[in-house]
Amino acid sequence: MRVSEDATGDVIKRLRRAEGQIRGVIGMLEDGRDCAEVVMQLAAVSKALDRAGFKIIVSGLQQCMTATDDQSVNLERMEKLFLSLA
Repeated sequence: MRVSEDATGDVIKRLRRAEGQIRGVIGMLEDGRDCAEVVMQLAAVSKALDRAGFKIIVSGLQQCMTATDDQSVNLERMEKLFLSLA
């Protein structure tokens, strides 16, 4: 399965946003910012990465539902991927 073209653009945007947030967190650490602020930004990065992963999984699930091959195997694979993000 491949990530759909529709999902790819959205995932790339999310990952670029997370990339910028990570650079910001590094800067905060270098500047000696308060740990609570750093942790909050890390949580935001984590959420952005999770959303990118979920978007990819949703794309795969949509393909599984329309595929004509063994759907149970594909759905099991997608379930494992989904749970890996949980």
